[in-house]
Amino acid sequence: MSKKNKGPVVIELDETPAASPTDVPPVPEDGLPVTTPVVAAATVAARPRSALVRWAWRIAVALVGFMVSLAAWNWVTGLVATNPVLGLIATLLIGLFVLILLAIALREWLALRRLKRVDQLQHRAVQAMADSDLKAAQSVTRDLEKLYRNRPDAEWGLARMDDLRADVLDADGLLNAAETALLQPLDQAAVAQVEKASRQVATITALVPLALADVVAALTANLRMIREIAEVYGGRGGTLGSWRLARSVMGHLVATGAVSFGDDMLGSVAGGGVLGKLSRRFGEGLVNGALTARVGVAAMEVCRPLPFTAEPRPSVTGILSRALTGLFDRKAA
Repeated sequence: MSKKNKGPVVIELDETPAASPTDVPPVPEDGLPVTTPVVAAATVAARPRSALVRWAWRIAVALVGFMVSLAAWNWVTGLVATNPVLGLIATLLIGLFVLILLAIALREWLALRRLKRVDQLQHRAVQAMADSDLKAAQSVTRDLEKLYRNRPDAEWGLARMDDLRADVLDADGLLNAAETALLQPLDQAAVAQVEKASRQVATITALVPLALADVVAALTANLRMIREIAEVYGGRGGTLGSWRLARSVMGHLVATGAVSFGDDMLGSVAGGGVLGKLSRRFGEGLVNGALTARVGVAAMEVCRPLPFTAEPRPSVTGILSRALTGLFDRKAA
């Protein structure tokens, strides 16, 4: 019986390419923070307010005020009827309290008016650039100089504007000159406030093991930072003004999509793959610090009297790199 010659065996494969390790989806990391206090606060603040809810709160406040006023009136009149001396003292104390409330209300109104003035300057500047209107640009620069006339840190910029005003004959050039001369030093001061808040939030989140410490630290530091940035640019706000600013900044964040979280921005700070190399608490610290920096940049855009045209918009990555230098070491990571 003769043996058959066995040749090579050819096995036909499918045309589909073989899977490589790069095609495998990443392993989910359950410990990573998906949402943070800043994201939650921005989402809540940017929600449109219902007219029914606003009127309900107004009526509730008016009703409570009416009840308190009526109770105080009946109490004082009854006290005057029984004891005139004590009734007179109570009347004087209530009158003094009302005067203090009126003073607080006046301060809040002036603060809101100043914030509105800065906001109108920004809108007028944008319109003047869009229309190439020299007269409108000159009006904006004059109002901007009035806003910073009594500030020692703006003396050089005001003198520079006096020298440049006659030489600039177009709207864009005049507004760019005003931005460079008057707002560049203020931008540096505002960036310093953002770096301080980002460092504070990141440090507390990474080192304090308390459950709600990062929430309280992030919200408190962000509200304080927004108020300080507004004061840097001349928009000094009271309690109501601070809440109005916070709503405007959070709305700006949501509208521009700046609250979205991504590891791409953090990777440029700590050398890539941050969240996979650092511990959970340090990763959360980086995330909260990064979002605080984004809130700070948005606050600068909202509170600034002029938009960023001649001067570059601050980079979140640059702010984080300076703010977290030494706090998160790349080699240690």
